[in-house]
Amino acid sequence: MTEAPPATLSPQVKYALLALLVGGIAAILDSTMVTLAIHTLVVKLHSSTGAIQWVTTGFLLAMAVAIPITGWAERRWGGKRVWMAALLLFVLASVLCAVAWNDASLIGFRVLQGFGAGLIFPLMQTLAVRAAGGRASSSLMAAVSLPIALGPILGPVFGGLILNWLSWRWLFLVNVPVIAVGLLLAWKHLPADRPAAGAGRGRLDWLGLGLLAPALAGILLGLSQLSADGGIGHARVLVPLLAGTALLAAFIAWALRPGDREPIVDIRLLRLRSLGTASAVLFTAGAAMYAAMFLLPLYYQQLRGDSVLDAGLLLIPQGVGALAARFLVGKLVDRLGARTVTIGAFLLTTAATVPFALAGPGTSLWWLGAVLLIRGLGIGAVLIPPMSVAYQDIEPGGIPHATMNTRIVQQVGASFGTAIVAVVLQSLVEHGATDAFRGAFWWAIGISAVAVIPAVALPAKQPRVDALS
Repeated sequence: MTEAPPATLSPQVKYALLALLVGGIAAILDSTMVTLAIHTLVVKLHSSTGAIQWVTTGFLLAMAVAIPITGWAERRWGGKRVWMAALLLFVLASVLCAVAWNDASLIGFRVLQGFGAGLIFPLMQTLAVRAAGGRASSSLMAAVSLPIALGPILGPVFGGLILNWLSWRWLFLVNVPVIAVGLLLAWKHLPADRPAAGAGRGRLDWLGLGLLAPALAGILLGLSQLSADGGIGHARVLVPLLAGTALLAAFIAWALRPGDREPIVDIRLLRLRSLGTASAVLFTAGAAMYAAMFLLPLYYQQLRGDSVLDAGLLLIPQGVGALAARFLVGKLVDRLGARTVTIGAFLLTTAATVPFALAGPGTSLWWLGAVLLIRGLGIGAVLIPPMSVAYQDIEPGGIPHATMNTRIVQQVGASFGTAIVAVVLQSLVEHGATDAFRGAFWWAIGISAVAVIPAVALPAKQPRVDALS
């Protein structure tokens, strides 16, 4: 069969992407900026580190609970309506966070904000693919995954700038103008997609939701507690992990039962090679990306003694590399195929993390900056090939389910990778900070190297799609 020319994005698709990226960037940055403010919030709200930690934990758990709802909500009310409603919910919760009067109120409002973000992330990906007619070209995925890759890198930079010169409340207030612009762009440029006759009356799979949402929350909660004293044997780790795993097994059994009903997340699509292999790669990609991203700000702050602002600024080269990769990876995937590009990206990420496992308090910042630039190229390229592969065999009606599958595995993978290096860092701290960070970085390197294994199953050369018009 003759291959079509590489896909190009039409002006309509580009405007829709712009609306999605502007609307979603606030949620992506906010999820990483607030992590830097834990100490500030402890002091300003007269709280404890253990309590304030729930500002981030509650946000992540609410995100996990919201993800399975997005597919049903899109079918029920239409993607454009749900997208704008999610943005409104997120910005309302942001304002409430900014006026929080104590730790309990802030945690509650962050849970609401996390629920909005949990709707935004998968919808951004689903609506981008829908706007492109269901054809997930590498150039489309390069655009839609840009904020997902840059958020964890640029979040600490913007967070450090805000905390250095403004009140912590501006971490949330900065979302207001961004979301306002995002809403305007969405209203003007997102295609209207009112549900077809009868589709809006689709029933929500309450049993599936009741199994999957707490399953994800339990697994993520257990992983987030792994680095605490007591480790894997502690009840606050074992109980949510085991309960979450049991609920997940029950959901899988429920979702795989024969019948014509539609589960809240159709995991039967994972039988398709395209989505199954892509999901496996995205799980390991999430673990590989976030393991080192968790360690890098801590390395600069705790081992080298840099301020929050300086640590954020020192991570800029990684963001530059990730941004540069976006202009290259689409053409590389078209020419070399998803498998080759993904394996190369993982190997580049692995190699560029090794210098941090050998570094100490006095290692040259110029050298580390150059290494981060290279590492940014690797992590900036690693998501695009599997995301473009994921939709190859998916019918239009299965696009939301494919998105939810990929978002869930990526989020669980990110929590898994972060938990592993956090446990290693905590367990080695008695040997000194330098040895602890070196050991943790070696584990991060190992995760990146292991991530190559599922990437081998990706198609060597994916078929090109027609130019998008």
